[in-house]
Amino acid sequence: MSQTRQARLRAFAKINLDLRVLHPRPDGYHEIRTIFQTISLADTIDVEFARARRTAIRIGGNIDIPDNLVVRAASLALEAMRIQANVSFRLRKRIPMGAGLGGGSSDAAAVLLALPVLAGRRIETARLLELGSQLGSDVPFFLFGGTAVALGRGTEFYPLPDAPARRGLLIAPGLHISTAAAYRSMAPYLTIELQQNKIVSFQSQAWCEPAGGDAVNDFETVAFEQFPQLALLKQRLLKLGASQAMMTGSGSALFGLFGTQARLHRAQKSLSEENVFPISLVSRVRYRRLWRRALAAYTEGNLWPPLGRSER
Repeated sequence: MSQTRQARLRAFAKINLDLRVLHPRPDGYHEIRTIFQTISLADTIDVEFARARRTAIRIGGNIDIPDNLVVRAASLALEAMRIQANVSFRLRKRIPMGAGLGGGSSDAAAVLLALPVLAGRRIETARLLELGSQLGSDVPFFLFGGTAVALGRGTEFYPLPDAPARRGLLIAPGLHISTAAAYRSMAPYLTIELQQNKIVSFQSQAWCEPAGGDAVNDFETVAFEQFPQLALLKQRLLKLGASQAMMTGSGSALFGLFGTQARLHRAQKSLSEENVFPISLVSRVRYRRLWRRALAAYTEGNLWPPLGRSER
């Protein structure tokens, strides 16, 4: 009987430190420029893996999600490694769903990183990126973490120097904003004259401090019109001392970053009636350190993506 390998994974959320929507693309998506940043808020995934004659993938946890990306990612990973296995997952969701935080994508990336290690096999980085892109446009980002710029329709990523270690608050109002509908609503605001200005402004943010005070999320325009309470929450964060406050993704979560612990604590107390999460920015170095710790029983060295011992 094959030995069962176990691991507890943390799938970290992301925020957008800047997000510009440029124009519709011929493929039906939109051209964007954005800066992704991993944060400390995370789902937990307990996984058990054992080689078998036939594949069986099971998932349990505190939420039932149809067509779960965890199961889809596991199927793709096993197919890529050409192995059969019994794989069981227990998913504990902490990242609010449909809030622009990438929780499902991060869960999928966690599976793509962990299963090759537990199986003692290797999936080349380029192939991992391909698998991730099949699951979602921002899944490849979570294979690396830290701070990164995304171009095109959001699937082309390049690393940026890690943003300074900062702490903040994340507010998840529980409002559902359809990403597709948000893009459609952006149409009146997308003019040729504005695009070059957006690109120049975005370059300035990427070259300077990504979490600077001049950062923009273009989706705020349409989201705040539909849900004025989001604009009020942003203003509250700023009045409470946030050095930067904005919506992430197409919403509806907002975050504020604070320069001092005292201001953060006062803001958290003031916002106690909201669904608030204390967060910190997770650098690429810290992201990889936490991953290596989670898989330490089955890996050696500092290679990335992590490599299982039997492959060395």
